[in-house]
Amino acid sequence: MMLEAEARWAREWLFDAALPLWWQVGADPAGGFFEKIALDGKPVIAPRRLRVQTRQTYAFIEGGRLGWQGPWREAAEHGLSFFMGNYRRADGLFRCLVAPDGRPLDDTADLYDQAFVLFALAHARAAGIGDSDLLAAARSLQAELTAQRAHPVIGFEEATPRVLPLRSNPHMHLLEAQLAWVAEGITEPFEGVARAIVELGATRLLDPQTGAIGEYYDGDWSFAEGAPGAVREPGHQFEWAYLFRHAGDLLGVDHRAASDRLYAFGSRFGIAPDRRAAIFAVDAAGTPTDPRARLWAQTERLRTALVFAAATSDADARDAFIADAREAFEVLKVYLDVPVAGLWRDQWLADGAFLEEPAPASSFYHILSAFVVLLKAGGLA
Repeated sequence: MMLEAEARWAREWLFDAALPLWWQVGADPAGGFFEKIALDGKPVIAPRRLRVQTRQTYAFIEGGRLGWQGPWREAAEHGLSFFMGNYRRADGLFRCLVAPDGRPLDDTADLYDQAFVLFALAHARAAGIGDSDLLAAARSLQAELTAQRAHPVIGFEEATPRVLPLRSNPHMHLLEAQLAWVAEGITEPFEGVARAIVELGATRLLDPQTGAIGEYYDGDWSFAEGAPGAVREPGHQFEWAYLFRHAGDLLGVDHRAASDRLYAFGSRFGIAPDRRAAIFAVDAAGTPTDPRARLWAQTERLRTALVFAAATSDADARDAFIADAREAFEVLKVYLDVPVAGLWRDQWLADGAFLEEPAPASSFYHILSAFVVLLKAGGLA
């Protein structure tokens, strides 16, 4: 087993601090979840993004799967009922923002947000949360996305009529969502969509020179003009690398070479020498352009390093991946070292200071996604 001590620490932090706090304080008794909790432990009252409601619903489901004995089912149902009841538009897509009482504030149906609805519905159905209509709801949403947003060649548009640039990030999470359904043995229509996104990633999004995936593309899936087309986020290199491996397991496609190049680019150019943290952005050549180190990128590095370590039979390579995972975990603990256990800081600045701000609920999804792999590696899940 790998990283047993780290896995024990992660389980204790989750079960004794984070999951109880984000339910007791982070859930609004009137419905849904708060966007943030201040570092003094008080919830922040603010408009509510769809992505937070769906991610928190997933986080409690994952906590229950890991063995947390708290009210994970009640928490997940709390989130599911709020986002299904308050965000769905008349056309079947989901709006991005509502007031705390559920009143619509922004009717925009962001492609990224639709991915997280599909993701949360898959995990809710797998956990027996909600009613029998969740599969029908997911199929309906995917059908509407395809009808309204299908790109003429491959992938999806940001909006109708077209808005440029196109983004890789929503496709990454759409792939994650489709794979969550496939993992449950439900292939229609999710397997076909997943295969198309994998093809998009491997044939259009990847830079053949460096093996990295960018963020912004023109209408033909070429890198966008100027500085936007050169943006490479190290955290997303790790995330895509993991998803290519995961897709290989579920779909029988082999993109291990591309996955390896993504991981190598993120590791070579994306880790700050002083903080040993994955930074926010570099350019196409790997030169840092945004030295902030966001919490989520550390979790993606941790998860992918663990998956790669478990998948290799080469002892030296495995040791290197375990070393990467251990380093990523120790860096992540720096973010979690706050006065109220179960909260976190999000942005580590280049000068070594953290931005003083409330803990964003949206980070919990990333932490759970990494810790479920860590606990399995440590024999605790």
